[in-house]
Amino acid sequence: MVRPYAIKGKKRKNRGEKYDKKEQEHEEQVEEEEEKEPAKRAAIEKPTEEVVGKEEEEGSEAGTDELVGIPIVPSDKKNNKNGVIFVLEKASLEVAKVGKSFQLLNSDDHANFLRKNNKNPADYRPDITHQALLSILDSPVNKAGRLQAVYVRTEKGVLFEVKPHVRIPRTYKRFSGIMLQLLQKLNITAVGKREKLLRVIKNPVTNYFPVNSRKIGFSYSSDKLVKMRKYVDAVGDDVNLVFVVGAMAHGKIEVDYIDDFIAISGYPLSAAMCIARITEALADKWSIL
Repeated sequence: MVRPYAIKGKKRKNRGEKYDKKEQEHEEQVEEEEEKEPAKRAAIEKPTEEVVGKEEEEGSEAGTDELVGIPIVPSDKKNNKNGVIFVLEKASLEVAKVGKSFQLLNSDDHANFLRKNNKNPADYRPDITHQALLSILDSPVNKAGRLQAVYVRTEKGVLFEVKPHVRIPRTYKRFSGIMLQLLQKLNITAVGKREKLLRVIKNPVTNYFPVNSRKIGFSYSSDKLVKMRKYVDAVGDDVNLVFVVGAMAHGKIEVDYIDDFIAISGYPLSAAMCIARITEALADKWSIL
C-alpha cells in the first residue's frame, strides 16, 4: 500500500520546525557571548598593562640599553693578541694505487711496492706529520687560543690548512684514512656542519701569513744555536711568529721565505720534539700554565 503524500509532507514540516528552534537558540547564545566579550577583554588587558608598566619602570631604573631577545656577546680580549702559526714542510704524504685500492704510502706497509717503483721506503714517513700535528694541537698554546693556523706542504707541493680546533685521530690508521680522503676530495668537513676543518689551498703559503710576521726555520745544521725561551722573549709582542719545521725523515728545509734559520739543540731532534720545545717556550712567554 502506497503511503499518502500528505502524511510525508507533515513529517518534513515538523522536522523543519525543530531545526528552526535550534537555530534560534544558537543565535541567542552567540549574542549573549558577544555582549560578555568586552568585559572579558577589559579584565584580561588590565593585568598585562600593569606588568608591562612594571617592566618599563624596572628597565628605566636599571639604565640598560639592551634590546629584548638580542643577547650581548662579551668581548674576548685574547682574540686581539698576536699568536703563532706553524708550517710543516716536505711532509711525506703521497697517495698511490696499491692493488685495487688507493692508499697512503708508508715504509712499513708498502716497502715492496716502493722498491718495485725505484723509490726509497725510508722517505715515506707520514707518521712524522701525524706526531707533529698532535704535538701542535695538544699544546697549551692551542688550548689557550693563541694558535692561529697550521699549514702542511707535502713533498709533491700540495698545500693544505688544518684548523686549530680540529681533533686529529690518535691512531695512525685513522689518520691515514683522513689524509687519504683529504688528498682525494681536497677538503674534510665537520660532522653535521659545513665548516671545512682541513682543506687544500693554493700556493704559496706566504699569502696566508699576517703582515707583521717573522718567519723562523729550524735546522740542526744551522750555525745559530739558541735557547728557545730567550729567543722568543726577544721578539716583540706586536710580531706574529711563524715557525717552519721539517716533517721529513732526513734532509733540510729549502724555502726562500724564511727570515731566520736557527738550531735549538746540539743534537738532531724529531719534528714533534722540536715543536714541544717551541710551544713550551711560548707558554712561558705568554704565562700559559
